Amino acid sequence: MQIADVDAYEAAHGGGAEDRGDVETTVTGTTYEPDQRLVDLVDGLRGAGQAVVVVDDGSGPADAPVFQAVRDRGGTVLTHPVNRGKGVALKTGFRSAKEDVVCADADGQHRVEDILRVADHVRRTGRTTLGVRRFTGPVPLRSSAGNALTRVVFAAVTGSRIQDTQTGLRGYPASRLGWLLEVPGERFEDEMRTLLLATRHGGIDQVPIATVYLEHNASSHFRPLVDSARVYAPLLRFSASSCWPGAVDAVVRFVFGSAATAPSQPAHRSARPDERVTTSG
Repeated sequence: MQIADVDAYEAAHGGGAEDRGDVETTVTGTTYEPDQRLVDLVDGLRGAGQAVVVVDDGSGPADAPVFQAVRDRGGTVLTHPVNRGKGVALKTGFRSAKEDVVCADADGQHRVEDILRVADHVRRTGRTTLGVRRFTGPVPLRSSAGNALTRVVFAAVTGSRIQDTQTGLRGYPASRLGWLLEVPGERFEDEMRTLLLATRHGGIDQVPIATVYLEHNASSHFRPLVDSARVYAPLLRFSASSCWPGAVDAVVRFVFGSAATAPSQPAHRSARPDERVTTSG
């Protein structure tokens, strides 16, 4: 599939510069077999007057009460009959949106105030925005080591310094939605492809957020070997095209060595008020 770049897509579809005077935002969360933390998140967002769309990626009948609770609180639930992967679920959310979108995880790792902060930045700037963690304090070793390595490789192959390449808190202006639907990827690799391509077209803003890990990140459905291979494949391709074989070697070592690392204690570190927004690309 040919990947359309942002500029070409907007030129063909009449997008591009837009009036940011009065822009609405939808928070979209994709989830598989959620728990009460999703309901708590929706409670907080709806209490702040925020529209919420939850994509149920093939959860079973046992999870029906959770999704009903989301509906009862004014959220919209879109359902996949079977599990199709995070990339497909994200696109389902994008397809339903008509305004700016902020993607957030449904497992408690993203605080309401941080989601709203990213949404506000996208609303004011019209730029793709990441909510980035600082990974200070006790953080699962697999997460901190993986992000540190990916950060180095990502910078080497793109020239863009991204503090947190694995964040699931991402905001996109409405003008990017059609392009996002054209980025190939069905599972976790979709987010890496999108990030790589976004550095080439318009750049990425970064907003500091709290670092939150609950129960050693036990609720994650990420499979270390299979999904790491999916995520790093786009980086490998960029590495090869950039003629930087060292990056390829580093990524391969991480993909096949990270599964054996053990997590540390849960962490929750808030963003400091004096931490500033940064821009890459």
